[in-house]
Amino acid sequence: MTRRRLLVLGALGVAAMLFVALMIVPVLFGASQFMFGGGGAGGGGCVDVSEAGEQPGEAGDARGIPGNYLELYKKAGKEYGIPWNVLAGIGKVETSHGTSKLPGVSSGVNYAGAGGPMQFLKATFDAFAVDGNKDGKKNQYDPADAIPSAARYLKHNGAPQRMRTAIFMYNHSWDYVNLVLDWAKKYGGGDFKVVQSNGVNCDDDQLPANVSDLVKRIIAFAMAQRGKPYVFGGNGPDAWDCSSLLQGAFRSVGLSIPRTTFEQWPYGVKIDKGKEQPGDFVFFNSGPGTSSNNPGHVGMVIGKNKMIVARCTRCVPAITVTPYQRGDWMGVTRPLASKDMKQQLAKLGR
Repeated sequence: MTRRRLLVLGALGVAAMLFVALMIVPVLFGASQFMFGGGGAGGGGCVDVSEAGEQPGEAGDARGIPGNYLELYKKAGKEYGIPWNVLAGIGKVETSHGTSKLPGVSSGVNYAGAGGPMQFLKATFDAFAVDGNKDGKKNQYDPADAIPSAARYLKHNGAPQRMRTAIFMYNHSWDYVNLVLDWAKKYGGGDFKVVQSNGVNCDDDQLPANVSDLVKRIIAFAMAQRGKPYVFGGNGPDAWDCSSLLQGAFRSVGLSIPRTTFEQWPYGVKIDKGKEQPGDFVFFNSGPGTSSNNPGHVGMVIGKNKMIVARCTRCVPAITVTPYQRGDWMGVTRPLASKDMKQQLAKLGR
């Protein structure tokens, strides 16, 4: 969710970030599930698990949650199939369950435009608002409305089957995701684990080192889409094709690139093979309408011979990390080096 950053960054103890781990982007563990209350995925790892239907227990740390909030977390968790302790983790990191005195908690907004105990931007709250107390109003400053709205938003973004992605979409930072899950584990009783699913390779979770924060944020958004389906012409957020995935990744940090592979190919500055860097686009002579000088498929470099790509309808997983050095590899471009992109970055003060 594009949202307040001040409270989160304060909780994380880091300096203010441009847009939140992606300048408003989404990132890394794209297809995850929670298991809680006994369940048996063994020692974790990259395995498929089925959705657990029960809510987690309550650990001693949950006594620190205000009683009315604890009740609302549990109620919303049950209604939306979201582990209540995850909602509590978000509430803790965002506003310490509404007790923070920082701007934008009980009224108004913070500098990023977010407000309320669960820190919604107005547009996001309007889209997912729930009248939790049935008083005929939807008030983002009322926890009775804000907490079930947060549960609904997590559900929309794939929770509980894709919980890490859903939390990341709530606030685009993997530090944020990990902090929320740390609190969720403290609050929940019993066996509460996070594991990867949908065939996503855990070894691919690390973002590239020694690149700009902007590139990391762009890549992070694309990585957060792993495990989602490929749909030709799909434009997110629930499904993507190869070019829309990359357009969405750039859009998540406030940048605009062309929509289709055919338009993206001439957009960036051409780069010699072997000199590609994370964030560059790699093009292939495959897909509908492709030809030797008009590539029909595209992925984004995230490391040496590694790209994040939306592959095909029947591919499992459809959006994943794969090698790009293959027989139909046509060329490389650098969108961030294009004249148009430099103008966009200048306007944004980057």
